[in-house]
Amino acid sequence: MARDSQAALVALNRFGLGARGGASGDFVNAASDPRGFVKAELDRPNGALLEAPGLQSTPALAQEVFAYQLEQKQAREAAAKSGTATPPPEANPAPSAADDKMQRRNLSLDRMAMEMSPKESAKEPAKASAENANAAMTPADAMQPNAQKPPQSPLNVIQKTFRAEALARLQRASLVDCGFTERLVVFWSNHFCISANKGGLARMWAGSFEREAIRPHVLGRFADMLKAVEQHPAMLFFLDNQQSLGPDSRAGQNRNRGLNENLAREIMELHTLGVGGGYSQDDVTSLARIITGWTFAGRQGKLGTPGVFVFNANAHEPGPQRLLGQLYEDNGVAQGEAALGFIARHPSTAKFVATKFARHFVSDDPPPALVARLRDVFSKTDGDLKALAIALLDSDEAWQAPPTKLRSPYEFVVATGRLLSQMPQDPSRYLGGLNLLGQPLWSPAGPNGFADTNAAWAAPEGMKLRLDISAQVASRLADNVDPRDLLELAVADAASPETRRTIERAESRQQALALLLMSPEFQRR
Repeated sequence: MARDSQAALVALNRFGLGARGGASGDFVNAASDPRGFVKAELDRPNGALLEAPGLQSTPALAQEVFAYQLEQKQAREAAAKSGTATPPPEANPAPSAADDKMQRRNLSLDRMAMEMSPKESAKEPAKASAENANAAMTPADAMQPNAQKPPQSPLNVIQKTFRAEALARLQRASLVDCGFTERLVVFWSNHFCISANKGGLARMWAGSFEREAIRPHVLGRFADMLKAVEQHPAMLFFLDNQQSLGPDSRAGQNRNRGLNENLAREIMELHTLGVGGGYSQDDVTSLARIITGWTFAGRQGKLGTPGVFVFNANAHEPGPQRLLGQLYEDNGVAQGEAALGFIARHPSTAKFVATKFARHFVSDDPPPALVARLRDVFSKTDGDLKALAIALLDSDEAWQAPPTKLRSPYEFVVATGRLLSQMPQDPSRYLGGLNLLGQPLWSPAGPNGFADTNAAWAAPEGMKLRLDISAQVASRLADNVDPRDLLELAVADAASPETRRTIERAESRQQALALLLMSPEFQRR
């Protein structure tokens, strides 16, 4: 079979996470059968699932965080009585002040470069130690000859859990052959996003939410993923459904509290039908009534094991509800499950999902014929997401579209590590890079997730930060890699004459590697 380098570049960059360095042979394998190379991941049993030592279930994590919160509360109460200092807050430290922005930027760049570079040579331990020490200093510290870095507070259970989940995800992304399945996980996780910034529970559950509600269904049915997502404690907490009480329910009457429409609105606007998908405010209110009582068991375990999804009949709005022209009888949790099943199969959902799917992988303005084909596959297969992915890979439009989309920060960071044959060992360096580039892991600013268009990532400041990261990484690799060899591994003869000439004429290996990481062939997909 003839070798197709251009299609190999599409396979690895548009659908995957980029070629790995070393002896992986990713580009050669992709060039021999581009579509087969990408599709191969879809046939691996349980290929989307992620299991790693130390990763726990949502209920187990709930028990840990509830115990930690109780411990913190008791410590604060004891401190208040004795007049001593109070313990630190439970969750993430607050962002630094604006005047500290440049300091944090420089530290993040250096940390990311350290993580992505090979280990320092054993021949120069003193030099390595000095570099690491300087990297840890603030600008003010660097001006003091005997300045010492203040000791860092030990990580609490929430921070440790988040880092463990992040490391497992990054390591999986670094190991896979093509990365198409991982790209699907990232897409659906962003589609059904929560934000770890919501609070301690959201940060504790961000990884388990993806492992339990997204990964098992990435190649399954959309309706099953929708149900798993909306009944997951992380989503219920993120969109406050545990606070929603039916106005005529026993709990609603006793507490003089009513509906919270957050989850119902985002189900319709962001998860299924989309804006203009044929629903009204009355439908939002009806769905909010239908899913009252959908909550999770809390610290005291009155409704069940802490951290599990439960249906609280005392909080559920009694009586039948009309939604999108359909009448749903009051039969407990099944009322909401039936409503979700209907919405999952609605024509507007098929159109919304198909458009968003094509926009993510192909172009900001995807070909209408491709969107229509994906919509029809979604509808005819009852939302079979594997069939949707195969239809995308079988479409000529997806392979022939020019590489106009910019890699997201996550894709850029992971692709850089893969090309340099680095297995992440400390997630903080990657997490710092993602924070710097504006895509903090599992932490979008709102329920609509991170933007999926070039306008979000191609701003001059964002490109300058990518250049800074590329330069920092390259500054530590001058004697360890040959950028010309990496160009062959990542792009081969798909490289444009301009890119090849630019790298060959670079003044140093450092400059050549930075230029490779910033080249159109590496940045665009």
